[in-house]
Amino acid sequence: MTTALIAEDEPILAATLAAALQRLWPELDIVATCPHGVAALEQALARRPDVLFLDIKMPGKTGLEVAEELAEQWDDARPFPQVVFVTAYDEFAVQAFDNAAADYVLKPVSDERLGRTVQRLRQRLSAQQPAGGMDALVAQLRALALPAQPPAERLTVIRAAVGNQVRMIPIADVIYFEAVDKYVNVVTADGEALIRTSLKDLLPQLDDKLFWQVHRGTIVNSTCVLSAVRDEAGKLSLNVKHRPEKLRVSPVYAQLFRQM
Repeated sequence: MTTALIAEDEPILAATLAAALQRLWPELDIVATCPHGVAALEQALARRPDVLFLDIKMPGKTGLEVAEELAEQWDDARPFPQVVFVTAYDEFAVQAFDNAAADYVLKPVSDERLGRTVQRLRQRLSAQQPAGGMDALVAQLRALALPAQPPAERLTVIRAAVGNQVRMIPIADVIYFEAVDKYVNVVTADGEALIRTSLKDLLPQLDDKLFWQVHRGTIVNSTCVLSAVRDEAGKLSLNVKHRPEKLRVSPVYAQLFRQM
């Protein structure tokens, strides 16, 4: 039997979606209904459903964050779930999903649109088609989740706290940025320093041709990457210049290091 998980913080909408799925896909077994993203991630790892219906905007973790973190923690024993995002965005905004690995349904959920999603899911599952395409999925979701803004001015110097001093770090000297609670750790060849910002706010200020996000908590200077190494479990990590530590690469961003 095909199993599914619903993550939706509005109880009425969650119940409406579940009822519609029961009408359109009677043999589908909904193994969990989660009111927020944290529960969705926990239940998805525990239940290993075949399909995820994730609200894009939820408390705790967004649907995007649940998908990303689940991809990081998923093992290769079972295929990654088919992902359906539940969203209030209009048709124009979500056209990019039509050819993506994930599907979407709009709030309020209509039987007609959900019926097309069910048909697509059945075809993929019967053909044992892997979910795949998480890189394209993440790129599309980031574009949708963030409001349109003018390009941020590129940083040339990082002003970071080191004890009672403010250290001026040229952006070219940064090997990688790492999220640490409410701060970002700026790592260079000769030390580390903290800046009071989030990785999400920092990213638009960096040159995306040079600085690549490789994990939800890590941005690396691509010119400092020496090699990408895959271990016996299939996990990818980076060796970087001037630093002994290895940087973990999320499966979501692994496509950055595929052989050309």
